[in-house]
Amino acid sequence: MKLSSILAGSALAVVLATTAQAQTLLKGSDTAEILNIARGYGAATLTTNSAGDPEISGKINGISYYVYFMNCTDNETCADLNFYLGFLDLKPSLEKINSWNYDKRFSRAYIDQDGDAGVEMDVDLEHGVSPEFLDDQFSIWNQVVKQFSEHVGYK
Repeated sequence: MKLSSILAGSALAVVLATTAQAQTLLKGSDTAEILNIARGYGAATLTTNSAGDPEISGKINGISYYVYFMNCTDNETCADLNFYLGFLDLKPSLEKINSWNYDKRFSRAYIDQDGDAGVEMDVDLEHGVSPEFLDDQFSIWNQVVKQFSEHVGYK
C-alpha cells in the first residue's frame, strides 16, 4: 500500500513539474520577455522593421547588433530569432572568416556583397523555449560579439 502511494505521489510530482515548466515557455510573440533578457547583456530597444515585424537593436560592450524576429505571422507570432552583427567597411580576408567558421560551432560568419564582415546565429522558438535556455543563447551571442569583433580586428 505504501509503495503505491509513493508511486502515485511521484507521478503527480512529475505531472505538476511538467505542467509548471510548460507554462513558462517563451515564443516569438513574447517580445517583452525576450527584450528583458537582451537587456541583461547591455542596452536593447524593441522596434519594428518596415514589414511591421518586431526586432531588437542592442549593444554589447558598445558594439551594435540586431535580433530579427523571423517567419512571423501577423507581425507577432514569430517562429525564430536571427541574431546579426555586421561591420561596415571592415573587410577581413576569406581566410580570416573561414578560420572563424572552422573553429566556432554556434554562429556563422561571412563576407557580404560589399566585402564587409558579418556573423549570425539562429534560435528556433517554434515550440517555445524556457527563459533559461534563451538566456543561455544570449550568453552565447554575448561571447560571439566579443570574440568576433576581436577576430576581425574591430577593437
